[in-house]
Amino acid sequence: MVFNALQKVEGSLNSGQLPKKIYDLILHRYEIVTKGIKRIENAARLKYPYYYVEPNLVISTSQVESSQFGVFFARTIPVVSNNRRLNVVIQITAPLIAFGLLGTIHAILAHEFIHYLNLVSRIMRMEIISDSISGTLFEERYEDLSRLMEPRSVFKPDRTLIDHIAKKFPEGFSDVRLEAKVVSEWMNRGLPTINVAVDSNIIKIPIELMANLEVDERVKQRIMEFENRKQ
Repeated sequence: MVFNALQKVEGSLNSGQLPKKIYDLILHRYEIVTKGIKRIENAARLKYPYYYVEPNLVISTSQVESSQFGVFFARTIPVVSNNRRLNVVIQITAPLIAFGLLGTIHAILAHEFIHYLNLVSRIMRMEIISDSISGTLFEERYEDLSRLMEPRSVFKPDRTLIDHIAKKFPEGFSDVRLEAKVVSEWMNRGLPTINVAVDSNIIKIPIELMANLEVDERVKQRIMEFENRKQ
């Protein structure tokens, strides 16, 4: 199956929501994404899951912290197909590609890959029906960290990639330069944005679909190796 990861971005350009200048910038820098995915696949010895580029900036707010917002630069999302099969895809946002440095983009791609592995592992063990709801951005940051495998287990051959992850995710994602760039060059210019409440950013999987997750045997084997690997 041919899958065009930039299809939604092209649609946003054609509808007039995304300026041609930003589209060209995303297209020019998209190679950083493809090289990052290849790098992750080489280190983990696994294929990256299906991914696509979301043309909107995705931000989150909470009722408690009304003056604050967080940015989702990428998300791991379970998707139910028309034939009731469960798949997991990675959503990568356009602002990350447009303004992120190479190390940041690769770190986020790797972070979401670990999310993908961890979600698949939990579904395989029938341990998840829905993730817990976070009421504040602070809680969301620390719950995010609690759901991850150890990067050194997954990307052991690539020390530089592991260092990128450690630098960008000390206690949740942190990149002051990128966040400031997104505010000034995307939000303040009125480019397309989606606002997602923190307590609605929750994975809900009907239990009858958990058995329908399409997981390659190689993925299952490698997940077990990662989880059992000594540091």
